[in-house]
Amino acid sequence: MGLWRAVRTSFALNRPRNAEPVELVSAGALGAGRAAYRPSALLLPARPMFIWGSLLAALVLNLLPAGRAAWLPDFLALALVFWNVHQPRRVGIGAAFVAGLLMDVHDGALFGEHALAYTLLAYGAITLHRRVQWFPVGAQSLHVLALLLLAQWVSLAVRLWVGGNFPGWGYFGSSLTGAVVWPLVSWILLAPQRRPAERDDTRPL
Repeated sequence: MGLWRAVRTSFALNRPRNAEPVELVSAGALGAGRAAYRPSALLLPARPMFIWGSLLAALVLNLLPAGRAAWLPDFLALALVFWNVHQPRRVGIGAAFVAGLLMDVHDGALFGEHALAYTLLAYGAITLHRRVQWFPVGAQSLHVLALLLLAQWVSLAVRLWVGGNFPGWGYFGSSLTGAVVWPLVSWILLAPQRRPAERDDTRPL
């Protein structure tokens, strides 16, 4: 009895104050839990050259003659949303502001119109980046649609404030097509980061 009491006392002294009791799980329950929850595949770190190269490619697509058609998505806005969701510390509001100034120069718009819209777009993407990544890519499109519509509303408000004309509801068509192609954009931009599949039933990941 004395030996057993000493062992219990030693365990109580070494146990952390905030420790929770350990619950034993059977092998069957562990298998069921693993089948119910399958974490997403691990991704390699994104290379800075690929990040900035993709933003440059999106800018070039916007600069093409057909790149600003009403039914085409704003490729640069989509790329900014993607990288501010997945890499908010590397691509932030400053990059969005510079990208907006470049688009203002190209479109001949009021200087700062796109810069303000892209800045708010990046801010919204950074604010929601943890929430967006919890959803499957199809549900992410709804968040992207809201962000793109917000950016377009801001740009339109600035244009109307200085005496511009309302371009019609087709003006918002690029936001709709941007949300539609979001799964494809995500798949392309995440492709270089995907690890090769290594199935191992003895590991949880």
